[in-house]
Amino acid sequence: MSDRLIIAQSRSSTLDLLLPMANRHGLIAGATGTGKTVTLQVLAEQFSRVGIPVFMADIKGDLSGLSQPGGGNIKVEARAKELGLASIEYADNPVIYWDVFGQKGHPLRATISDVGPVLLARILNLNDTQTGVLTAVFKVADDQGWLLLDLKDLRAMLQYASQNAQKLVAQYGNISAASVGAIQRGLLQLEHEGGEHLFGEPMLNFADLLQTNADGRGVINILSAETLHNTPRLYATLLLWLLSELYENLPEVGDLDKPKLVFFFDEAHLLFNDAPRVLLNKIEQVVRLIRSKAVGIYFVSQNPLDIPDVILGQLGNRVQHALRAFTPKDQKAVKSAAQTFRPNPQINVEAAITELAVGDALISFLDEKGRPQPVEIGKIFPPMSRLGPVTDQERQKIIRTSGIFGYYEDVIDRESAYEILKDQAEKKTGKEMQPESDPGFDWRDILGKKEVSKRSGRQPQGIIESIARSAARTVGTEIGRQIMRGILGSILGKNRR
Repeated sequence: MSDRLIIAQSRSSTLDLLLPMANRHGLIAGATGTGKTVTLQVLAEQFSRVGIPVFMADIKGDLSGLSQPGGGNIKVEARAKELGLASIEYADNPVIYWDVFGQKGHPLRATISDVGPVLLARILNLNDTQTGVLTAVFKVADDQGWLLLDLKDLRAMLQYASQNAQKLVAQYGNISAASVGAIQRGLLQLEHEGGEHLFGEPMLNFADLLQTNADGRGVINILSAETLHNTPRLYATLLLWLLSELYENLPEVGDLDKPKLVFFFDEAHLLFNDAPRVLLNKIEQVVRLIRSKAVGIYFVSQNPLDIPDVILGQLGNRVQHALRAFTPKDQKAVKSAAQTFRPNPQINVEAAITELAVGDALISFLDEKGRPQPVEIGKIFPPMSRLGPVTDQERQKIIRTSGIFGYYEDVIDRESAYEILKDQAEKKTGKEMQPESDPGFDWRDILGKKEVSKRSGRQPQGIIESIARSAARTVGTEIGRQIMRGILGSILGKNRR
């Protein structure tokens, strides 16, 4: 097996990505229509052919064609002729399709506990006070040993914490009704946008992202993001959670001959838009440290300025397609992009960025000592798989013949916070509670709604107080057990058990 991937052709030589340097991360940038998608496809199939699994999000549906052999595309054949290739060995790739909504791939789920309060707060666009309340609610659930798996579990815990705020204040701080209300409204909005499909079980088994087929080729995991992309915060948070879980689960291995996985983060600006400083710091840590887990991250964006400098500086392998310079901001982006490359006296990089043809790029990969090579102008090689989307029939065939088909398709709803609180309420009332689908369903009915006496204005003891005592007995040996939470776990200072 070669230790390099041939990605492009310059005037004098091929431009090769060295496999031992592939986990030093990378950047693929360029304006719309300049060839980023083709570059993504070429890199993915090249990694797959040398046994490296790949994960990528498919924003437009174009990357789904990786599962089918190419052929019959005039532009691809023209590029082959331009590069002097006698022929193209068209071939398909081993592909697994994923889809949060379960329509265009296997359902991809996370549990509420694993996503954790930090990223969940970002999805819900909470302020610092509301984030603090959400974190306290997670801690209460941890201490009680109540699992938070899906949205109804979190709603139950929020209502429980609100009803018991006075009892919890000494240990967990103030849990205000206003903050709980804001979080609940955010959850309703998230559910309206389809977020309820993301949370639940069975949760993604990360070993399924690291597969190779019988021929030793890496499986290309394609996340359908055509719908998910319409909810930018959910999209960005999901991909960050995946990165964080990979960091948590993979062992330290140092520098290997090739990565264990290559992760493409398309529309990377969505990860950094409006992200608080503390989150940016943790993202920077993940990017810096995950290299030792043999994972390469390649950010894909229209503009290099979309990537914070502290992270941009860690992206050693770069493919820069054309940028437009119609405005002062565009001109600044061109100048900044040009300055990030190791100079080549034969190329005016700043001028070349605006003059590149479609499918051409300024390319600088790391050499065998980890140093950026002088920038070259290269023509990206054509893909061997189909350039364009698959049909619905082709997609369904790939899904149904996958080795994991049937495992993720059925939702599992085991006992967790919702069921525990509901059961305790039923025991106290002596009757079965209304199902969630009932229009008259009210979480306060389950959790011990307190009604104000019309005569005195006093609030009699609610059923929730006795629920808390009974729940403590029911949990038994699970009291004190911390729920394993993946998101940025150890780097946020949280211990996993």
